[in-house]
Amino acid sequence: MKILHVISSTDPKIGGPIEGMKQLYSQYSELGVTAEVLCSDAPDMPWHSGHGLPKVHALGPASNAYGYNKRLLSWLRDNADRYDAVIVNGIWQYHSLAVQRALTDRNVPYFVFTHGMLDPWFKHTYPLKHLKKWLYWPWAEYRVLRDANAVIFTCEEEKILARESFWLYRANEAVTSYGTSSPLGNTQELTKLYLAQNPDLQGKRIILFLSRIHEKKGCDLLLEAFSQVAAQDNRLHLVMAGPDQTGWASTLKAQAVTLGIADRISWPGMLQGDDKWGAFNAAEVFCLPSHQENFGIVVAEALACGKPVLISNKVNIWREIESDSAGFADNDNVEGTVRNLQRWLALDSVAYAEMADRAKQCFTHRFHVRRAAERLIEIIRQYR
Repeated sequence: MKILHVISSTDPKIGGPIEGMKQLYSQYSELGVTAEVLCSDAPDMPWHSGHGLPKVHALGPASNAYGYNKRLLSWLRDNADRYDAVIVNGIWQYHSLAVQRALTDRNVPYFVFTHGMLDPWFKHTYPLKHLKKWLYWPWAEYRVLRDANAVIFTCEEEKILARESFWLYRANEAVTSYGTSSPLGNTQELTKLYLAQNPDLQGKRIILFLSRIHEKKGCDLLLEAFSQVAAQDNRLHLVMAGPDQTGWASTLKAQAVTLGIADRISWPGMLQGDDKWGAFNAAEVFCLPSHQENFGIVVAEALACGKPVLISNKVNIWREIESDSAGFADNDNVEGTVRNLQRWLALDSVAYAEMADRAKQCFTHRFHVRRAAERLIEIIRQYR
């Protein structure tokens, strides 16, 4: 089977969709699958080779924020027949509409990962943007989903929520897990190296946030909550890791100064490779109090490292986390985030070790990428 993944950009700063695509690709060869990527990046971007991506057809740059690129449509019409399936990663940009237009009345099936982009949180939080989306929903994204062989959601919660954003909605719905692979490298060595590179973290009880620095991730909630528990143990330290795409970090750093915790927070920016896995392994717990998260691949990565996770009940896999007692979930506000931190701090060493073990088991049973890749191939064969 040969698959074409279509996405607006493969820039790793985009986060989850790119990482998820890489993880699936890592499993394809053992499942008899080959894959390529079509995107609107400028050709020969530094992350196109040697970073876990298959062959990339980069036809950009796109001409505007919507990602309009007329070359996508003509390329798809000329080349789509070479593939057994086309997978659209993400909506609301031109690449999804280009696939729908190119493959209408063709025998090449296409599938859509919405990556949480139909969550009603966006409707309530950005009503003006939602109104703008309504203007082209009937003739663009509605048709993209309607005509897809299947629209793939990464958990049941995401599927249910997607039905609430627009009253005009029709799709063949399918659910697969999403996931990541087991971390590579020696855990102790990665931890030792990370702490050697960050000596100010030696001897600290690290609370790790690793995601985009973005409003929907609840970064401000975490700072406020941390300020309310920091006095309980002078060893507590918060690491806020991730790319700052909107310039919000300066505001958050000012908030930390006001709260009197600036010296107990590190801002390392985006972490990749050994730096990322070192941070996970050096941390005692992972925290993501998001207002919206269709899956949260970083949550799966934390579980893979045996780290209990403290998440909001807007991270759509929170039920699975609670069911497996692999962490704590609560409301996406300051109070809920404080409760999560307090419940973790109340664990004794034995209870913490047991939860860490359950975190690894949760990852293995639910979120290993091999299961996700196998299920994706099953969906393609079922719906094409």
